[in-house]
Amino acid sequence: MTLYSRVRPLAFKLPPEAAHGLGKRALRAAQSTRPTKAALSYAYRYEHPTLEVDAFGSTFPNPVGVAAGFDKNAEITHALAALGFGFVEIGTVTPYPQEGNDRPRLFRLQDDDGMINRMGFNGQGMERVKDRLEADGTPAVPLGVNVGKMNTSSEDEAIEDYRRVFDRLSPFADYVVVNVSCPNTPDEFDETSAEHLERIFETLAAENDRDLPILVKIGPDSPEDAILELVDVVRDLGVDGIVATNTSTSREGLESPAREEWGGLSGKPIEDRSTAVIRTIADHTDGELPIVGVGGVDSAESAYEKIRAGASLVQLYTGFVYHGPSTAKRINRGLAALLERDGFSSVEEAVGADLDLA
Repeated sequence: MTLYSRVRPLAFKLPPEAAHGLGKRALRAAQSTRPTKAALSYAYRYEHPTLEVDAFGSTFPNPVGVAAGFDKNAEITHALAALGFGFVEIGTVTPYPQEGNDRPRLFRLQDDDGMINRMGFNGQGMERVKDRLEADGTPAVPLGVNVGKMNTSSEDEAIEDYRRVFDRLSPFADYVVVNVSCPNTPDEFDETSAEHLERIFETLAAENDRDLPILVKIGPDSPEDAILELVDVVRDLGVDGIVATNTSTSREGLESPAREEWGGLSGKPIEDRSTAVIRTIADHTDGELPIVGVGGVDSAESAYEKIRAGASLVQLYTGFVYHGPSTAKRINRGLAALLERDGFSSVEEAVGADLDLA
């Protein structure tokens, strides 16, 4: 039994958002001194040469990262790196501070190993995030910045929102993700239309003096033909990769009391759908468009399945909440064993192994 397994029942007596805030404060304290940060690394990092991944112009020490939403305001990037994650994605960051939706807006589905959130792009805004990254520095692993629009923005204003956040935070980023698939923000226009996406990426390309990789995050709920149409659009626009997938509005098969709450479903209940979307995209693009797989990752086996389906990297949020600080170490150690079992000398050799790309 781990320490976290003893602490979790107490933490889960708190409202989810309060527990999350308490956990972040503890990690913020742990990263504040060199000895405590070193102690985290000693206890939780797991390194193995087979786990290194070269993607998006960076070397990732392992393929297991923290998804956007966990550290919205770049408060604990160093602690998350010390806990053994191979990369950290902050955000979604908006141009200005935003309260998001009313509380309660985060719900545990303990019977389903899932969560529902309707946070609504709450955050401190790009200037606070910029100041923090300047003061704290960036972590020792690749840093992704997930950018979004203000909830009140029109279609034209949204383009400027993305541009502002990109302009402010791209100097700190190793890659940027454009979030056009959140189910918890006002749906005033079609964020995934070809015309809107073209305007976004043309605008960001004009700002992208560093040739920073730009990815787009897509949702899991559209029919396959609509997903492939979207993939073709972003590929034609020169997007460098896809994050698949965001949270889901589906409630199929859920048993937890909070299952009827509105918002985006994450965790184990969307694992199979997320992996299916990854497999569809990888197959459609002949494995040539890098994919970051997210949705239901909580073990070496679930991460490995997404990698074999076509994901070069994976991310988690809900699995981290349920399994605690040793999550990355446990997954990475298991991944190394699975790669060795199947005769792969690297993660990259295993990407898309279950596909017929001949």
